[in-house]
Amino acid sequence: MLIRLYEKNTSQKDIDRVLDILNGGGVAILPTDTAYAMCCHALKERPIERICRLKGMDVRKHRFSIICYDLSDISQYVQIDNSTFKAMKRNLPGPFTFVLRAGSRLPKVFSNRKEVGIRVPDNTIVREICRQLGAPLLATTIPFNENADDIAFLTDPELIDERFGDDVDIVVNGGNGDCQYSTVIYSVNGDQEILRQGKGVLKD
Repeated sequence: MLIRLYEKNTSQKDIDRVLDILNGGGVAILPTDTAYAMCCHALKERPIERICRLKGMDVRKHRFSIICYDLSDISQYVQIDNSTFKAMKRNLPGPFTFVLRAGSRLPKVFSNRKEVGIRVPDNTIVREICRQLGAPLLATTIPFNENADDIAFLTDPELIDERFGDDVDIVVNGGNGDCQYSTVIYSVNGDQEILRQGKGVLKD
């Protein structure tokens, strides 16, 4: 199912359709401020396991990322020190993933790696879905073979739906996406070490 949402003036009825799917344990492809992402309710284990099967990932080894509406309640999901929190406030919302030690409220699938990435994308659509869901979203990049695939299948929501619409429950068309990924910052030890330079420049 392909549905069009807008960063402004999207009808509540359309947002509710997405929320019903996520609350029911469904999987959605959503826009972010970088590439489109495959998402589900981050506190429900079955859809997380389903995403891992779709991507051929080992649920015991993969480092997951979650999307939060803002930073106000992230201490429920991760362990964070003051310096990292200040760095996140300077850079979020934005195209950054901060890797932190996972907290106890997350499902047990997170405990295998003990770390989780935190994202607050600069995208109104995904953040509003997250806000109304009242919970974070697990997010991972849609499957993509950089050597073989046309980049349009990563950025054009209609082509994304053509390729992955049968595998997920809903694809949200939020306009053309970006082909860049987020910059990943490892912050488990209180320092900010860039593991992957992607979109955006980290503010000191």
